[in-house]
Amino acid sequence: MDVSWTVWVLTIVGLSTLIAVDFFIGRKPHDVSTKEAGIWTIVWIALAVLFGAGLAVVGESQASGEFFAGFITEKSLSVDNLFVFVLIMAKFAVPSQLQQRVLLIGVLIALVLRAIFIAAGAAVIANFSWVFYIFGAFLIYTAWKLIQEARADEEEDDFEENRLLKSIEHRFGVADKYHGTKLFIRNNGKRIMTPLMVVMLAIGMTDVLFAVDSIPAIFGLTQDPYIVFTANAFALMGLRQLYFLIGGLLKKLVHLSYGLSVILGFIGVKLVLHALHENGVHVPVVSIPFSLAVICGVLVITTITSLIASKKMAAAEAEKDAKAETAGPSDEESKSVNS
Repeated sequence: MDVSWTVWVLTIVGLSTLIAVDFFIGRKPHDVSTKEAGIWTIVWIALAVLFGAGLAVVGESQASGEFFAGFITEKSLSVDNLFVFVLIMAKFAVPSQLQQRVLLIGVLIALVLRAIFIAAGAAVIANFSWVFYIFGAFLIYTAWKLIQEARADEEEDDFEENRLLKSIEHRFGVADKYHGTKLFIRNNGKRIMTPLMVVMLAIGMTDVLFAVDSIPAIFGLTQDPYIVFTANAFALMGLRQLYFLIGGLLKKLVHLSYGLSVILGFIGVKLVLHALHENGVHVPVVSIPFSLAVICGVLVITTITSLIASKKMAAAEAEKDAKAETAGPSDEESKSVNS
């Protein structure tokens, strides 16, 4: 897709305006209701759909298909990232009214980081076609790693701070409580960080790791920097509202890691096939409509099986609790009572 500098500028201005609107919405710390989160989630998704449809209207049907495939993939990866956000919020006991401010800053950091990664990735791909092999192998490895973690059935219940974050805390010092939206305060004449600043740094550092996974994935669907950038931007916008909307459902998506591993593995294979094709090897070429169908199909199946499994787990827990209530006191408890 041949995009002029004028279109790039207009797109960036338009996205910046949307980000400003999002910031205006969340400028005042408050508890976000499910209704508010639901309305704005629909708004952001509708804007993405309009953008993708607009590409098709102006005659860029290929770009439109690539955008939707990229948007859905990045959105699904973002949902998985919300698990980590939940752990970070719990680790630092972020007050509910401040959580949306943390997420907003986190999304802004993610947008900047991904823009840098996209520019670097596009430059590398333009000069070194063999990088597709590396991207493909990395995605296949990531897919395998996700499966291994899911099969281990180890539930993360805490967020571990990395060495960099700990060293920053040690260097500047951290206040013992939150001070509204302030990031720094004066304590005995020394400028120290508030817990809110630490949380934002933790979110920003995890954003780097998220970008490492997501950028190769979308480059496996399209090599157009404009589509890569806009798909990422629209996927990230509304992530804050999505956090509050599906926060309670995250634990029910027990098979999400399996679904994402299938998607990443599929895109990894697609990248390797593309690299072989570019080198003159006669191999099947995976089309965008087929890619879109696979991605959507996997997500639908994963969601359905997750909800069924969660329902069964909840029923089993309820049955176990009911049996525990109806059962009499243990022998030791009876002895203690008699004594």
